[in-house]
Amino acid sequence: MKNQVNHRVRTLVLISIVLALIVVSLGAYARLTHAGLGCPDWPGCYGLIDVPVTAEQIIKAEQAFPERKVEVHKAWNEMIHRYFAGALGLLILAIAFMSYRQRDQGTPLRLPMLILAVVIFQAALGMWTVTMKLMPIVVMGHLLGGFTTLSLLFLLYLRLADFRVPGGDFAIKKYGRYGLIGIVLLTAQIGLGGWTSSNYAALVCTELPICQSGWQEQMTFKDSFDLIPPEKDSYEFGHLSHASRVTIHVVHRLGAIVTGLYLFWLALMVFRKSQSAFFKNAAISLAFILSCQILLGISNIWFSLPLAVAVSHNVVAACLMLSLITLTYSLRRKL
Repeated sequence: MKNQVNHRVRTLVLISIVLALIVVSLGAYARLTHAGLGCPDWPGCYGLIDVPVTAEQIIKAEQAFPERKVEVHKAWNEMIHRYFAGALGLLILAIAFMSYRQRDQGTPLRLPMLILAVVIFQAALGMWTVTMKLMPIVVMGHLLGGFTTLSLLFLLYLRLADFRVPGGDFAIKKYGRYGLIGIVLLTAQIGLGGWTSSNYAALVCTELPICQSGWQEQMTFKDSFDLIPPEKDSYEFGHLSHASRVTIHVVHRLGAIVTGLYLFWLALMVFRKSQSAFFKNAAISLAFILSCQILLGISNIWFSLPLAVAVSHNVVAACLMLSLITLTYSLRRKL
């Protein structure tokens, strides 16, 4: 009976993971197509549950929200993201409810409740993204909230799955804590990426490996990382100086170098010291996804942030986090 119960919850969790990855992708697409304010209200769009498309609807919408001209394609980008996010929220609510009902049968309870709390806060961040007119800290928090939701769902799936870690390999036990450090570094780097994007600093450095010549003289931390910026009518397309944006971009690139080197080192050490094919394959997967992510980051610069590459950079970052969680969870299970 316990296995049947866990199987039902696990199936819902697996569906939620796929949906969460789609939501992360759609969020990146909406952000990169400047659709964050495509709907000036929340949770609807110009007072509708869909998007104003007819001439009459558009006239009424622009009368109700004169500060925001209707751009149908941007509005659809935003609303499709909201529809999928809403569906994900309902699935997570169902998982939490089932976990509570079946808590006496061995189904984890605290983690599903934590995920539910995160997704409720994530919904609030989605609202504040609109009401606070794309304030960078809110946009970055919304991005991190999406990654957190996905990561916690994946961790719940690992806990519910019949996940067996190969015996032996005592030499790699200590790398479990190094995996945790890697998760912290990667989370910080994803946050820096969100800060770079929300401050529209992705294209201020157009050369490799750090920035175009003279970037050292432009470095300034005075306003670059102020979490609460001066009040503006809107933060769309950024409010910081060029020098501040250069600083943000350079810090993101330096963070990528540090994080990349650390994760490559972790993958190499696990691969070299493990004996089982499981851990060797996990290390190879981590290194491969990391390589793809680095190439996508370079392509963003080289090709001036093409939309498909920029969205893929977000999606592969999520896959990299899941790969690192798998490796770290497996290593920690050996302790």
